[in-house]
Amino acid sequence: MSNSNTTQENIILSVEGLRKYFPIRRGFFQRIAGHVKAVNDVSFQIAKGQTLGLVGESGCGKTTVARLILKLLNPDAGRIAFKGQDITDFSEREMAPLRRKIQIIFQDPYGSLNPRMTIGQSIAEGLRVSGIHGNSEQKERLEDLLQMVGLSAATMDRYPHEFSGGQRQRIGIARALSVEPALIICDEPVSALDVSIQAQIINLLKDLQDQLGLSYLFISHDLNVVGYLCSEVAVMYKGHIVEYAATDELFDHPSHPYTNLLLSAAPDSGMYVEQPVMPAEDEPPAELIQSSGCSFGPKCSIKEPRCDDDRQVFYQVAENHYVRCWKNTEDRGRMTDDRSQRSDGR
Repeated sequence: MSNSNTTQENIILSVEGLRKYFPIRRGFFQRIAGHVKAVNDVSFQIAKGQTLGLVGESGCGKTTVARLILKLLNPDAGRIAFKGQDITDFSEREMAPLRRKIQIIFQDPYGSLNPRMTIGQSIAEGLRVSGIHGNSEQKERLEDLLQMVGLSAATMDRYPHEFSGGQRQRIGIARALSVEPALIICDEPVSALDVSIQAQIINLLKDLQDQLGLSYLFISHDLNVVGYLCSEVAVMYKGHIVEYAATDELFDHPSHPYTNLLLSAAPDSGMYVEQPVMPAEDEPPAELIQSSGCSFGPKCSIKEPRCDDDRQVFYQVAENHYVRCWKNTEDRGRMTDDRSQRSDGR
């Protein structure tokens, strides 16, 4: 799934058919009783200077996708390509040169900083990786990075506990920028911050993107933030991407029942609300569901027998708008699986 106007040369990250299952073990002998399908056939692309928002409730697999891209986990199937280079089977040694090009900003800014190191020392680690070793050169670059994220150069000798949450997140951003990355994965970077501080950090990320040409994978619960920052949005549910579209298209014409549920649950201001999608009392835990067909089926009010079709196909309902659902697709677009696009053209 990608914008038809985007050339392959501009693609920073390409993910195709990504899958990661975790075994569920039971009993004395710890036999495998099932699998948690954390990531199940996930595909997307991110172009240079663009932001893809990855949205969904807790436990849907968003952070697992990030860990797979960073090669902190190895996928069971699928392909990950960075700037056209297939890195799916890269060893830790092979990944080492690419670490500086793919960075992450964590949800908890305090937990991601060493409390025994000054912020100058924390950021300087990245500078040494970038080949900046001289003390005077490091200090000059540190001052530039701190100024870039809105902090004074005088703060470089202070420790993380001396800063507020928003300031610590700025420090995390500066540390990520220290190695001059091309792609930054933002894993819920503002969810732990006050609403007023969230706006400052989001505007900072947007300004840095314009200034440095960065690409972001932005993981968030907050649809208001996603609508403001992201150029495209992928909606995840139980390991699947159920809808993928340009931001304006998705907000104006949501086509999957789960996407509609998310949008209706999100107030004009504030955080995303999860209560409307609580499971029914007789529904088994999500990790034990070995369902065929639509993963949203047990909670869907418009489910039909054909929704149990094991082939979870995508439909294209508009330009660069794909949905994994029958709803509103038969008269809006065409199906994009192998049943409608045979190689013989029939």
